[in-house]
Amino acid sequence: MLVIQECKNTRAVTIFIRGGNKMIIEEAKRALHDALCVIRNLVRDNRVVYGGGASEISCALAVNQAADKCPSLEQYAMRSFADALEVIPMALAENSGLNPIQTMTEVRARQVRETNPFLGIDCLHNNTNDMKQQHVIETLIGKKQQISLATQVVKMILKIDDIRSPGETED
Repeated sequence: MLVIQECKNTRAVTIFIRGGNKMIIEEAKRALHDALCVIRNLVRDNRVVYGGGASEISCALAVNQAADKCPSLEQYAMRSFADALEVIPMALAENSGLNPIQTMTEVRARQVRETNPFLGIDCLHNNTNDMKQQHVIETLIGKKQQISLATQVVKMILKIDDIRSPGETED
């Protein structure tokens, strides 16, 4: 590998990727692109949140608490939003070979009991759910983009008032 450093006034960088086959090269390109996007997000806004579903669980708890104080029908929408936030940590638990419902229940209860918003899903089975100790972080801007995009998709779906199947005739 050849690395040239300390060049003055460089505005471009070339990264040469090699691999055993095309699939490995494409995967390396995707990984590099993801890493560059993380760096871009950190340059824009250097704030981070703890990963492993910790931020989603904490937000879901806060939304549920706010729903308790809301006497109108809006509380049902708020609770549904909180349930939707918990889908991510449940998927993490399931994909890690854990029982998703049991794991979520335990982590949620511990977050409330210990007032520790850093507790998430221990995907690596390190015997600690503290994402701060495990150094699992995500960029705040990336997390905000994820939640915003998911919310926009749901709003678009809710605007659909009729569904037609192919070959269906109009009455």
